Amino acid sequence: MRKDGWAGLFAMAFKSSRNAMVLADESRHIIDANGAFVRIIGTGRHAIVGRPVWEFVVGGPLLTPAQWAAELALNHFSGETSIVSADGSMIAVQWGATTETVTDRRMVLFVAMSTSRWGARFRREVAEETAAGELSARERDVVRLVALGASGPEIADELHIAHNTVRTHVRNAMTKLGARSRAHLVAKALGEGHVLS
Repeated sequence: MRKDGWAGLFAMAFKSSRNAMVLADESRHIIDANGAFVRIIGTGRHAIVGRPVWEFVVGGPLLTPAQWAAELALNHFSGETSIVSADGSMIAVQWGATTETVTDRRMVLFVAMSTSRWGARFRREVAEETAAGELSARERDVVRLVALGASGPEIADELHIAHNTVRTHVRNAMTKLGARSRAHLVAKALGEGHVLS
């Protein structure tokens, strides 16, 4: 693992992911938004950070304070909604969220699993999580290295395993988490707390 550890992994995956991500505090105010979210919203990052998440949600907020507190207590939750961009267009979003306490501060990572500008019709349905959705320790190692941008042969070299074994671990992790691509796998693993746990 790199010397900056999990914080570095998270920061790199957050910045480079093609999946829109928002980091919010427990009062639902945006602490940070990645480039993919900024592009969807169509405005500068400065116009996003500090604002409540629900300002970007059609009909938001979707949860009362009591419902929000109940979701936070679950640590992992998901749903579907529509967000509105700066030009007024609406984008349907299937999302996942995970809560973590970092330096005595509770934060929520929202990850867009799938988006559609064609209403609620998504190109592909996100697979429901299976009962076997927990990643093994080795699968978490492989996903962590995928998130860091390592290629299959680089992962095999780092973990001292065969390249075909890396492919098997990636495929198994994608199946367990219902991911359609490596980018989607990383987003889901981060959003659902599999890699950071």
